[in-house]
Amino acid sequence: MISSEEHFKELSRGTDEILIEKDLKDLLNLSRPLRIKVGFDPTAPDLHFGHTVLLNKMRQFQDFGHDVIFLIGDFTALIGDPSGRSALRPTLSKEEVVANATTYQDQVFKILDREKTIVEFNSVWMNKFDASDLIKLVSKQTVARMLERDDFSKRYKSEKPISIHEFIYPMVQAYDSVALKSDIELGGTDQKFNLLMGRQLQQSFDQEPQIIMTLPLLEGLDGGNKMSKSSNNFIGITEPPKEMFGKIMSISDSLMWTYFELLSFKSILEIDSLKNSVESGANPRDIKYKLAEELVERFHDIKSSKIAKKEFIDLFRKGSIPSNIPICRLESPSEGIGIRHLLKNSGLVSSSSEAIRMIKQGAVKIGGENIDDYNLIFRPNFEGVFQVGKRRFKKIIIYK
Repeated sequence: MISSEEHFKELSRGTDEILIEKDLKDLLNLSRPLRIKVGFDPTAPDLHFGHTVLLNKMRQFQDFGHDVIFLIGDFTALIGDPSGRSALRPTLSKEEVVANATTYQDQVFKILDREKTIVEFNSVWMNKFDASDLIKLVSKQTVARMLERDDFSKRYKSEKPISIHEFIYPMVQAYDSVALKSDIELGGTDQKFNLLMGRQLQQSFDQEPQIIMTLPLLEGLDGGNKMSKSSNNFIGITEPPKEMFGKIMSISDSLMWTYFELLSFKSILEIDSLKNSVESGANPRDIKYKLAEELVERFHDIKSSKIAKKEFIDLFRKGSIPSNIPICRLESPSEGIGIRHLLKNSGLVSSSSEAIRMIKQGAVKIGGENIDDYNLIFRPNFEGVFQVGKRRFKKIIIYK
């Protein structure tokens, strides 16, 4: 048993904003489980670590005995969430949505407790809406209010088209909160407008307005942009253990603490203890091992985690390759990029002629292995650790 204050502290860990904090503390003092709503639109077939920030928070609520609702937005996915979009999102077919939803359900239970998770589909109630129901729903909001939304406002001012159905999306997401009678809704910081809309709509239906908790968008491997497949800076939760372990070890020491806070199941006290150990002289690489081991074990198993760590140490430490290697992302046409241009464009050599010379001298390695072919081609989606000489290293990611 923990105090209500500790309860609040753990649940608020890693959040960007809570509206309203006092109301959340009051809810946590109630003697009933709270209803926690989180919606996921199945717009892509696989989940990555960025998605798990919300899933981890859901699991925390489950561990504290609350009712977590994993809402699959199979209806809203057909509309397309305009959040953070500078242009109209391509619509998906119903078949694509169904296929993605099936995959989501298979993957989320790597984190959530299957027995304690309530799975809902918003098509269940939205498919019962007729035209008059939809008109009544959208009449509860104004165009002026919609244009307060940052992404809509920017598109309107730059004269980029906004389709009417995009205005409907926040209203439908908000109605999900009414249908589910949610006490709390979780979402990324880019979802704040939609979450607030849920509060407002619940009040218009004579319900208590939900508490909203926004969580940061996880930075990708490059440490700059949010994690996404389009930026090719992601870690997929279905990636093989070796690749997953290596990618986690490639993040910077400073970003490691963000990953601990948002992805690890270690307590705040445990993470503080790890920070103190680094401040006292511990090697950050050894702490990062703990993060990589925990996450690989979660999405695979403990045996795979131990093997991945051993392979990583064998490849990097025994080969005198540093663990904190700069990441370089290079754009390439479909036919690929040659080794000479790759080494030059990444800054590992100053010219194509130097690249050829270093290859001939046996001074170029990929993943610790010497290469002798200066006509090698690397195509999009390739990534590897390149070494030139004894001290020049870069992890290079090729994307289209």
